[in-house]
Amino acid sequence: MGNSVISHKILKETFGYESFRGEQEKIINHVISGGNALVLMPTGAGKSLCYQIPAIARPGVGLVVSPLIALMQDQVTGLEQLGVRAAFLNSSQDEESAKAVWRALYASALDILYVSPERLLTEGFFEAITSKVEIALFAIDEAHCVSQWGHDFRPEYQKLSILVERFPNIPRMALTATADAPTRREIASNLGLSDAPLFITSFDRPNIRYSIVVKKETKRQLLDFISTHDQGDSGIVYCMTRKKVEETAEFLALKGFTALAYHAGLSNQERQANQKRFILEEGVIIVATVAFGMGIDKSNVRFVAHLDLPKSMEAYYQETGRAGRDGLPSSAWMAFGGADFGMVTSLIESSDAPAERKRVEMQKLRALFTFAETHECRRAVLLRYFGEDYQGECKNCDNCLTPKETWDGTLHAQKALSCIYRTGERFGATYLADVLVGAETEKILKFRHNQLSTFGIGKDLSQKEWISVLRQLTAQGHILPDMESFGSLKLTDSARSVLKGEATVLLNKESILQQSSKHRRAKSVTSARPVDSSPVGALFSKLKQKRMEIAKLQNVPPYVIFHDKTLIEIAERRPKTHSELRKISGLGDAKMSRYGDLILETVISFAPGVKG
Repeated sequence: MGNSVISHKILKETFGYESFRGEQEKIINHVISGGNALVLMPTGAGKSLCYQIPAIARPGVGLVVSPLIALMQDQVTGLEQLGVRAAFLNSSQDEESAKAVWRALYASALDILYVSPERLLTEGFFEAITSKVEIALFAIDEAHCVSQWGHDFRPEYQKLSILVERFPNIPRMALTATADAPTRREIASNLGLSDAPLFITSFDRPNIRYSIVVKKETKRQLLDFISTHDQGDSGIVYCMTRKKVEETAEFLALKGFTALAYHAGLSNQERQANQKRFILEEGVIIVATVAFGMGIDKSNVRFVAHLDLPKSMEAYYQETGRAGRDGLPSSAWMAFGGADFGMVTSLIESSDAPAERKRVEMQKLRALFTFAETHECRRAVLLRYFGEDYQGECKNCDNCLTPKETWDGTLHAQKALSCIYRTGERFGATYLADVLVGAETEKILKFRHNQLSTFGIGKDLSQKEWISVLRQLTAQGHILPDMESFGSLKLTDSARSVLKGEATVLLNKESILQQSSKHRRAKSVTSARPVDSSPVGALFSKLKQKRMEIAKLQNVPPYVIFHDKTLIEIAERRPKTHSELRKISGLGDAKMSRYGDLILETVISFAPGVKG
């Protein structure tokens, strides 16, 4: 039986899908044949299947290296629902549970075993798997952690190069959803994959709508955004500080949402309890620092909101990628301000990282700031950062749906840059804006800047408008905040071209921020589920209730029983027989055996009252 036949058979019978997506089939068949691979695939594109199917198809056990305990547990729970023999070994287990996994491993009773890099690298583990275990493959998930320049560097990942020496003939796969060109080269070098084929799937997540607003009244803006979603939708809200997490969670709770806080300052017990509720329940909003989310495999997160600027485009992409893993309409929203850039810059500058790492982190931050300020299609800018050309407009970001008005701000840019130069590149945006509008503040009079030629040359704009101009000039790279000088703005090389009139500067008008809440809601994301009042919507709700009953009995997340997408398809097609139900995507043999009768009973008992 050929590799293609084997992989399709497992895809249909175990996972319940008729066809592969994108590069999946090429990757899977290549690894089944014993080849190594470097895989770049966005979250939600089916990355896990690329190692799960070869692990099932090849003799022995597939060892999956993951730094994330929560992800291991989620993946194993999901695989068990599919009838796959899977387990994990990590620090969350008691001794008896770990022994049971080892017994299954020695008895060749596992298809897939998830391990942490720390566990894998112990000499005892190596000896055990070398002498007593047949290995199908090594899959290194979250492989970007190997890069010292990455946004989530883990030192243990660099030590995984030992796999090349100890197991040269076992297929190795490195998989990640976020890696720029330098990170890819580092992954390949460290994991001995320089000669392995690189499989890149488009980084585009067309089901996610990207929207960014300038901070004004942040809590009200957040409430307006969440209100565009259904009451039962799950979401994640990211904040920079623990205090802001607490305040935002409390605010949302007072507004009637089930909102829970998650940050490193909480006890382990409270963090785990809140995370468990988010995973097991519907309609929960987690408000968190970046301590939350890595390894959360919840497929029906409908929105991710950022109340502060992340550190890099990679971090932003990874965090927003936690929305809409099931492919249904979802949204990524962010509120940002000029002060965010200074705050993150300060964190980078005050860290103990080497100067070169700080330089790289600042480049990544500037790329994200440019993305936030752009008037272009956001998807095009985001994909361009990852080396992917996106033609046209996506029609699913705020800039495409409500284009920003731009104006030729070259003259105003020259005034602002000249003001920075004449004040000695020693001051921040607020002070410079005061000089430009001609405000005779005590500080301006003290430095005699009221005598400068740039004093009062910008009276045609307000102080807030000048701050916006300065923020946009920073995003375009003409100005750079110097945090060692308390955030003073300094000119970059490109500023000279603007001052000499050799470059045109386009600036965004801020009038877009004055839209009413009604207008914003009119532009909301198309619902990820049928309207409850429709026949399909009513049946979908009934199926969700049945799914929750099953999940509670087993104490597992509802989405590992069935994805929303599967339930929507059932509600739309209303199968009446096992053969009709078997045609629904996401229903493999194990799930048909376990839940087929329950689903048919729910559909048939509901059907007489449905008009269609």
